[in-house]
Parts: sequence; structure tokens; C-alpha cells
Amino acid sequence: MTATNGGRVPVGGTAGGDPAGGHGPVGAHPGGGTPAPGTRPGVGDGTAGPRTRHGGQSATRADLGEHTDSGEPPTPDIDNGTGAGPREDTVAVVVRQWQSVHPELDTGPMEVIGRINRCAALLQQAEDAPLRRAGLSRPEFDLLGALRRTGHELTPGELARETFSSGAAVTKRLKQLSERGLVERRGDARDRRVAHLRLTDAGRDLVDGILPEQLAYETAVLSVLAPDGQGELAGLLAELLGRLEGRMGSLRA
Repeated sequence: MTATNGGRVPVGGTAGGDPAGGHGPVGAHPGGGTPAPGTRPGVGDGTAGPRTRHGGQSATRADLGEHTDSGEPPTPDIDNGTGAGPREDTVAVVVRQWQSVHPELDTGPMEVIGRINRCAALLQQAEDAPLRRAGLSRPEFDLLGALRRTGHELTPGELARETFSSGAAVTKRLKQLSERGLVERRGDARDRRVAHLRLTDAGRDLVDGILPEQLAYETAVLSVLAPDGQGELAGLLAELLGRLEGRMGSLRA
């Protein structure tokens, strides 16, 4: 679910990295960064660091969105019926720290963007497990998925646009996928410089085999929200994404 690679916006920071090899229009592909002053590594800032909960408790694999040893998706830490409610999330800790450092600043945007980035990072960790087992990277799966969902041949340029990747990155990945027998190319009869790509039978079977597992994981993750909550969240994210895409498009024009 995943759209950019290495372009996460850290909490209280700025965007960085090249948006190559993203997940297309659904999802994010978090990258690295330097933690902002006053934050802990790995807490809403895009860096890896000691995995600890607020208060010094060790974070479990389920807390971090990873699959457990049984292969089942993690169970998020939510209200257990005692009335205590969900535990304080890590972004709230970061925001509170910044409010202490700069009480005159409005940290409201951090509460939205920081949580989007944090959720994307946790989801990516577990969601990529089926891809790793298949020997695929996320950007490679995005290329295969684009060819599968559009249902027709695509040129390297079209694939770059579909996956929000650079042309050079697409060329490199197509070479690797072609060598594995997952993608095949056909030359253009009118222009020898143009190539048309399509999935092989093996490539199609691989995508169709992985997709149900991906969707099952996503269903389990979202089950902590009521159906109405899922619909509301989807609507808000769609509105935000649509406006951001429109703004970015006008800036590039």
C-alpha cells in the first residue's frame, strides 16, 4: 500500500530523498533520516533505533507491526475493556517534547503527518514479509502489480509514471525481473527505441499468489477500527491525497 521511497517527512522535519520505486497510489515507502532534537531514534522520525515503549518497557514485535513467529498478523495494543483506553502513542510523546522546547509553536500538523508516517513505517515492516519470502522488493512488486492491474502492455515510461519511480530505477528493476523470467519485453515495430513490457505466466502467478496474503494482513490490521471508522478514515485520507496530488501537479506544471 503502498508511494515514495525515502521520502518520509519526519516529525518536525522536512521531506527528503528521491521518490523512486514507490507503491503507486496506495501506500508509502519510508526511508531514513536524522532524528530531530529531543526525539528518540525510531519514534516518528524515520530512523532505526532501540525499540522501547514509552516508560522504558521493551517493545514487542506486535507493537512494531511485525508478524509473530506463528505467522499471524500482530494484534495492535488497543483498549482491553478496563476503561484505560489505548496507550499513548509514540507521536504524542514526540509532540509533547517539541511543545516543551517550543511552546509558542503550533505542533498540530505533527499529530497528523507524524502519525501517517509512523503508521506507514509499521505497516511496511510486516506488509513486506510476503514479498521477502518471494524474493521481491517492494518496488519490484509495484512494477509487477502495475502490469497486472492495468491488464495490458506498458512502456518503461508508463511504468515509471504508474509507480512514481525514476526512469533509471525502472530500467534496472525491469532487467532484474526479466532475468528471473517474470517480465518479457517486445520491441515496437515502428520505433526500435521503444519497448513494451508484459508479465509472463510466472509473473502473473506470482502476483496473484501474493495479493491475497497482502489483503488478509491489511484486513486484520484494520479490524481494530469499526467499519464506520474505516470508511471515515478512508474518506479523509482520500481528500488529503487528492489535494496534495493536485498541488504537487500544479507545482510541476
